[in-house]
Amino acid sequence: MCHYQLGDALIECATHVLGGPPERCAALAVGRDEDPDVVEEKARRLIDVLDAGDGVVVLTDLFGATPANVAARLAEPGHVRVAAGLNLAMLVRALCYRGLAIDDVMIKALEGARNGILDMQ
Repeated sequence: MCHYQLGDALIECATHVLGGPPERCAALAVGRDEDPDVVEEKARRLIDVLDAGDGVVVLTDLFGATPANVAARLAEPGHVRVAAGLNLAMLVRALCYRGLAIDDVMIKALEGARNGILDMQ
């Protein structure tokens, strides 16, 4: 769940990196003037579609902004995990470790996000 088309672009990049489209992965674009309650309903429907019984990880771009605020409403321990600060490294790690338990997927995703930010000087 991201601003505008950022989520779609990141999934497209992850598809390139991973050599194919990831299963059970989707973006929810949030427009500038969208009603948060409407966005939440869309997100809940998407979670229902994506969840194969082992839970769903929701990644969002900017903590404190509408997508992250709505995503926070979706959190359910053991079923829906939510993280803000999405970057490509986070997404790729989440996808690579998607076979693990949901809490472990979140740990790997957050490690990927942090480890993917480096001062390269």
